[in-house]
Amino acid sequence: QVQLVEFGGGLVQAGGSLRLSCAASGSIFTINTMGWYRQAPGKQRELVATITNAGSTNAADSVKGRFTISRDNAKNTVYLQMNSLKPEDTAVYYCNALIWPAGRGSFKDYWGQGTQVTVSS
Repeated sequence: QVQLVEFGGGLVQAGGSLRLSCAASGSIFTINTMGWYRQAPGKQRELVATITNAGSTNAADSVKGRFTISRDNAKNTVYLQMNSLKPEDTAVYYCNALIWPAGRGSFKDYWGQGTQVTVSS
């Protein structure tokens, strides 16, 4: 069974840094795009950044220049380095990946359980 497990959330002061990681495990044939989304209280889930298996990235304007997404294809892992954090970055961060499970016929969308990031002012 394929699953995504996230690590690295926590509490940090404004201006600080955190690094999130998300590892895909299980019977996997291949992984296409991986990414991070976030959801703040009372708000809709929004895109933070994505990265394709070829390394092309996309990021929300609100995090450009502060957050960097990367991945290790050999480890089926995606990372989010978050610098210069602001209180408005406070949210639950979710990992997302488009995965082709072994023995299946197509890609399927998977989500992690979420990890809390809290930035204090």
